[in-house]
Amino acid sequence: MILKKDQMDSVLITGGAGYIGSVLAEMLLDKGYEVTVLDNLLYKQTSLLHLCDNKFFTFIKGDVTNKVQLQALVVTHDIIIPLAAIVGAPACDANKDLATSVNLHQIENIVDILETNQKLIMPNTNSQYGSSDKIITEESPFNPLSHYAKTKCEAEDYIIDWENGICLRLATVFGSSPRMRTDLLVNDFIYKTMTDGCLVLFQSHFKRNYIHVRDIARTFIHCIENYSKMNNQVYNVGLSDANLNKRELAEEIKKSFPNLVIIENEFGEDKDNRNYIVSNDKLEATGWRPIYSIPNGIDELKNAYQMIITDNNKKYTNL
Repeated sequence: MILKKDQMDSVLITGGAGYIGSVLAEMLLDKGYEVTVLDNLLYKQTSLLHLCDNKFFTFIKGDVTNKVQLQALVVTHDIIIPLAAIVGAPACDANKDLATSVNLHQIENIVDILETNQKLIMPNTNSQYGSSDKIITEESPFNPLSHYAKTKCEAEDYIIDWENGICLRLATVFGSSPRMRTDLLVNDFIYKTMTDGCLVLFQSHFKRNYIHVRDIARTFIHCIENYSKMNNQVYNVGLSDANLNKRELAEEIKKSFPNLVIIENEFGEDKDNRNYIVSNDKLEATGWRPIYSIPNGIDELKNAYQMIITDNNKKYTNL
């Protein structure tokens, strides 16, 4: 039974002090939800300080690997959004046991205790698709190329088998956030443009889909508000007009930075071998539309990086 403080829908966000969570938590509060964030503050971030005066916001310093703490919070909330994750192939390869515990076992421990009247919306990744020469839809087979992608595939399968939850396969995220990240592809390209004036491209023909961090937050809210018709489904989340290869992305950036030098290295290889074109038609059929474009993100990051460009870049990565 869910024990609520009042009649507001309560949302638990694990990893809510991170890149996506620090944007989503504020949006949910603005929409009238009661928000609890569970986060271990691994990167010593202070991204939620501006929310602490909101009486409907609660922060709990803790860890999703603590099953007892996690499940005690799950049973008292209406909506669960498990953002806590070890993100990206390098971070997961550095500690595969931890990655499995956070990315997979967290989901298992949540699902095992959920009641059918609770809502679960899980962020997943286009990384599950690996590389394909066909247009990717939600029906396309998994082809995970990393331990990170494998853990996310298994977690999604666990939710779909439970038959009560929504899984969002997110495109490569970009944009500014209170918990900034410069290690994501668009963000990284802008950072290097502003610090080095040069981009060196490996396998520049590789394509990806992209999505702004605020449009991701809007997608979670869209799922909450349309849960009954979207439940027990997976959705790709990205910009339908932004299936760009690295060269195309670099050329888009050059429009805002005319002096940018773009170099193609034909002999190097990117550690990330994802290459695909993704369809977002299924999500758009539910009435969802993105607001932010790649050019919007470039302008935004151009402003944001003027504030942090002289700081220690390691502070703004998950590496």
